[in-house]
Amino acid sequence: MRSDGQRFRLLSRRAAILGAGKAALLAVLAGRMYQLQIVESERFRTLARENRISVRLLAPSRGLIVDRHGRPLARNLELYRVKLAAYGPVDVMRTLERLGSLVSVGDDARRRVLREIQHYYGHGSVTVYESLEWTDVAKIEVNAPDLSGVSVELGETRNYPYGKEISHLVGYVSVVSERERRGTPSLMLSQLLTGKRGIEAIYERSLRGQPGNSEVEVNSLGRVIRELGRREPRAGADVRIALDLDLQLLATERLSKERSAAAVLMDIENGEVLVQASVPGYDPNEFVGGLSPGAWEQLVNDPMRPLVDRTIAGAYAPGSTFKMVVALAALEGGIVGKEHRVFCRGHVDLGRRRFHCWKKGGHGWMDMVAAIQNSCDVYFYDLAKRLGPDRIAAMARRLGFGARTGIGLVGERQGIVPSTAWKKKNRNEPWYRGETFNYGIGQGYLLATPLQLAVMTARIANAHEAVTPRLLRLSQEETWKSDFEELGISSASLSVVRKAMFRVCNAQDGTAYRARIREKGMEMSGKTGTSQVRRITRSERATGVRKNKDRPWEERDHSLFVGYAPSDRPKYAVSVIVEHGGSGSAVAAPIAREILLAAQKRRALRLQGPLPDAPRDREDI
Repeated sequence: MRSDGQRFRLLSRRAAILGAGKAALLAVLAGRMYQLQIVESERFRTLARENRISVRLLAPSRGLIVDRHGRPLARNLELYRVKLAAYGPVDVMRTLERLGSLVSVGDDARRRVLREIQHYYGHGSVTVYESLEWTDVAKIEVNAPDLSGVSVELGETRNYPYGKEISHLVGYVSVVSERERRGTPSLMLSQLLTGKRGIEAIYERSLRGQPGNSEVEVNSLGRVIRELGRREPRAGADVRIALDLDLQLLATERLSKERSAAAVLMDIENGEVLVQASVPGYDPNEFVGGLSPGAWEQLVNDPMRPLVDRTIAGAYAPGSTFKMVVALAALEGGIVGKEHRVFCRGHVDLGRRRFHCWKKGGHGWMDMVAAIQNSCDVYFYDLAKRLGPDRIAAMARRLGFGARTGIGLVGERQGIVPSTAWKKKNRNEPWYRGETFNYGIGQGYLLATPLQLAVMTARIANAHEAVTPRLLRLSQEETWKSDFEELGISSASLSVVRKAMFRVCNAQDGTAYRARIREKGMEMSGKTGTSQVRRITRSERATGVRKNKDRPWEERDHSLFVGYAPSDRPKYAVSVIVEHGGSGSAVAAPIAREILLAAQKRRALRLQGPLPDAPRDREDI
């Protein structure tokens, strides 16, 4: 048996070991408490605060887009929207089920919400449904205790009161894309919309504004208890463009009588674009909430191409509206003088090929003014043969062809100004003499946009400066000071062409005489054009060329007109093209006349005094 001393020693050793173990555990516990309460206190204080405090981004009010007189073309309308928190302990599927029993939440909306919750997690909330009726708002508020993370907010949506009439120029906004969102925290707001086309896209940064934030206290269900602090968002800046809404509506209404057409009206002094109309258009309001795949496919596959802005993206052979360019190239190059005469018998032969004038019996003897006035093709075959393609190309570029105008709109085409070097590079072929004849009457490889045709006309009418188009309106505080380059064409040459353009519209045998402006002091000068879209064969000429009205629509000629007014003191330049419209004098010229006359009458009223307040809403017009 162990003695008492041995038992005491054994008990003391075990007690010491046990005590040491307890001391070690207490030391670890104390160390851990020190780490949590002292070393990492700030971190856990932050975590605790984040469980209770939420910082939400606040969407800024998007800037307005207004016309030159301040009438809204793109505005913001208030609406109620249902939001779902993208943070905290929210059972999304369960909440959507409950919400769906109160308001319409379809399968597409649910999939979108689930997708956006992942993108926006920790950055506020996502929109479930918007444009709520007041009765729906009441239903949601009554059932609020059962809708974890759901809130109803008063917000804004983009609205375009003039829809199709301004769609191509103003453009539209839509939901932020994944590419736009990447790396840009300010775009994490689900209700934020960004410009996709037109003015909305060009001036996106100015229109968007700066988001603010709200610091709120939330409970365990994610519902807001109170707001602790707020930094207000900064609204986007308004953008005033040069467009005149009344003239735009007039032009669009007139063009809409045709299947597809475009018109541009410019101020020849400062380059402001007053009208930029393209039909058919599309309704930009449909894009705001997100277009369905089916609706998008229908727009894209529409044979009339409503998404295409024909004023900048439609490239056409300018036809006889190009004859002023050829005349100026001949005059400035010293190739011929204005008295140069050519006999037109209705055609001219080049080897075994015959080139026809539009007038079957011919025009007889023509000088330069008479040739433009009567649009004699044979005369310009002769000028083109003397000039060659490269001299014609050089003058065309000086007048604005073959390059983007600098207006800044996405999708603008530069057109084609062919030359011997261009054909060698792009077709790997030499230039043929027959192609020069076609060049002389604005056909062949040559392509131009309606905006380029308006620029050409503005430069001829201005006579001194290389006018370029401008989208923005000068503010009342600004004074216009031209920074255009010199045109570099002599006044003598321009006066010949301008005299001929006056006679086109105001001489009885001018091609646009029937479309002339009769009001004294408002007369217009211009040039008609009829651009072929298919070659007329020799057999067709032998049996008789079918009239435009007897051909399928897509085989009919394009109808063109360019002009300016008033003739003695030019202020406005216009270009009009009607796709497959036929004769330029019969179709395009009357449209141009209406636009130029309306512009001059409005200007005359402004000179007499301020116009009455313009309507703010479409319904007021």
